[in-house]
Amino acid sequence: MLERLRGGVAALPRRVRLPRRVRGHARAAVSRLRAPVEAAYERHLLSGISGAPEHVAIIQDGNRRYARRQGAAATDGHREGAETTARVLEWCEEVGVRELTLYAFSTENFDRPPEEREALFDLLDEKLREFADAEEIHEEGVSISAIGDIDRLPPRVRDAVAYAERRTAGYDRFHLNIALAYGGRYELLEAARSVAADVRAGDVDPDEVDAAEVERRLYDRPERAVDLIIRTGGDERTSNFLPWHANGNEAAVFFCAPYWPEFSKRDFLRAVRTYEHREASWRRARARRALALLRSLGEVELREARDVLSRFRDYLPSGTDGAGQPEVASEGEPAD
Repeated sequence: MLERLRGGVAALPRRVRLPRRVRGHARAAVSRLRAPVEAAYERHLLSGISGAPEHVAIIQDGNRRYARRQGAAATDGHREGAETTARVLEWCEEVGVRELTLYAFSTENFDRPPEEREALFDLLDEKLREFADAEEIHEEGVSISAIGDIDRLPPRVRDAVAYAERRTAGYDRFHLNIALAYGGRYELLEAARSVAADVRAGDVDPDEVDAAEVERRLYDRPERAVDLIIRTGGDERTSNFLPWHANGNEAAVFFCAPYWPEFSKRDFLRAVRTYEHREASWRRARARRALALLRSLGEVELREARDVLSRFRDYLPSGTDGAGQPEVASEGEPAD
């Protein structure tokens, strides 16, 4: 019987490899079918958004891994990622986000190979100037700012930062923050050192050090606290990105698998929906706590009122309490 089974398996047709031209036509057909489905899904996601976050911060991870998968150089991945950035700006405008912070270059990025680092600096120089001159940036009133230890960057990038900030200085409808040479722990450490130095010098009273005093010493800070952090590339960590402005505000976090160059509008809308669901859950929880507190206080007050009324009921005018007001009705029954 085993021999018959082997013979039957051997007789099965092997997988047929279609010619390259046929495979190309098949992929094109699938893409044509997929496009309207994806567009409909995007409309569905968009229709469910009623309260977008004001400030979104994105950790743009996966450029190098994307390039490796494509058999390309790391710089090609970074360049394709820059195209995603331009699309995200459009999506933010569409849903009502008013501020976007992008983690473009961390302090750890200084440890990358010199040739990759220099290519990144060239790309930053190019894209900062390109964004600053783009018609859409000026039509939409986008203000571009850099946050981080900018002095560590090479002169050409510092000049590009100054150019972009100068070109968009008069706008305030939308804020685009580019985190460059940024490290969250280093930022907080420097702020703590600054406070300690001023305390030692007698310029600051230790008892007067508060959140505002610390915040004043951070990098040029965003306009708003962070509402939502998005990280692409599959890693589920926030890499000390904006710890003061995000963790302090208990920002929602959305992790997704696509690499940054692959990040789609669907992914973005899912992230916004995640924020909305979290906010709705918080509102329900706060409402339940508030209702429980009111009910608790109401029961105590009602019991005390009834105790007093029971002792002096014979001395009160009919239908009133001691202050001449209508009697307090018990919960769930109407007052006369």
